[in-house]
Amino acid sequence: MRIPGLAVAVGGVGLATWLVRAGRPVPDAMGGRATGARAARMAQSPEWSNGKFHNQRLRFEPSARSLAGSVKELVAGRQERHPVGDIPLVRGALDPVAQGTHVTWLGHSTALVQVDGAVILLDPVWSDRCSPSQQVGPRRLHPVPVALADLPPVDAVVISHDHYDHLDMDSIKALAAMRPETRFVVPLGVGVHLEKWGVPLERIDELDWHEDAKVEGVRLVATPAQHFSGRGLSRDGTLWASWVIEGESHKVFYSGDTGYFIGFAEIGERYGPFDVSLVQIGAYDDGWPTIHMDPEHGVEAHLDVQAAVMVPVHWGTFNLAFHPWSEPVERLLVEAERRGATVVVPRPGERIDLSAVPAEPSFWWRSIT
Repeated sequence: MRIPGLAVAVGGVGLATWLVRAGRPVPDAMGGRATGARAARMAQSPEWSNGKFHNQRLRFEPSARSLAGSVKELVAGRQERHPVGDIPLVRGALDPVAQGTHVTWLGHSTALVQVDGAVILLDPVWSDRCSPSQQVGPRRLHPVPVALADLPPVDAVVISHDHYDHLDMDSIKALAAMRPETRFVVPLGVGVHLEKWGVPLERIDELDWHEDAKVEGVRLVATPAQHFSGRGLSRDGTLWASWVIEGESHKVFYSGDTGYFIGFAEIGERYGPFDVSLVQIGAYDDGWPTIHMDPEHGVEAHLDVQAAVMVPVHWGTFNLAFHPWSEPVERLLVEAERRGATVVVPRPGERIDLSAVPAEPSFWWRSIT
């Protein structure tokens, strides 16, 4: 005899259990809220007014048309947003490098920068999903190629802003526990999240634009970007930034997430030239030009900051927009050739020695597109 009511009840209990499990980490993952001396310092920033941070020249105000277009693409779009095969990875431990500049792209915007003997980790996300809950939200298109334990000792973790695909609670907790010497260098206000997750205040450097911190002989400068912030319903309570990484002999620029703006040329004039730029090229849309660059603007930003080599980031790992998954890199290469820009497209986990840049890309993504 079938008992529909019992089946419904059992299903309801299962759903309730899943909801509890999915929701349990959310309050912690959303981070903290600035108070006291931190809030007072934030309020003194030139980028702060009316209770939040603002872009210098550009405000993100999506039009009703752009939102409607995004909904249409979400429902009816036919783009191939996932690869048709496994993304090739370069696995294995990464050894320390004493000299020169080496960049290892680990997927999305996570990258290990080894410059003049220092080890700088950008926007570390080792979780399977970029979300406050690991039960829901955008999931990886490929595994993390290198385990946290297989990284060389990290001198500084640098965060561009507090969105979930750049600031991952579990990764921060793990990194803080692995090595007490590791510092966390973040934009103004982001330290409140790290403190909530157990990172001691004395290990955190919170910077406004054009402020800097020095770690193992490397100068880390927070520079402007055009974006926004927030881990919950409220927005812009913490600052966002691009970053200058300046060693004794070499310099690296990281764009973070940003729309294209005149500030890149100003960064190039003030801090350039750079040996390499890591520039956001993915998760763009016609309705979002003020918060995410398309590949053509990524090349423009790379040239503006006066970098010799460009490594594209923020593509290929999480499905966060409506374009085909490999479109960003194909458009990038077309524009780079047109503009005479040198681009390296590593596989996730592949370390690039800036003194021996490959003459041509391997086009590894084409076999799975």
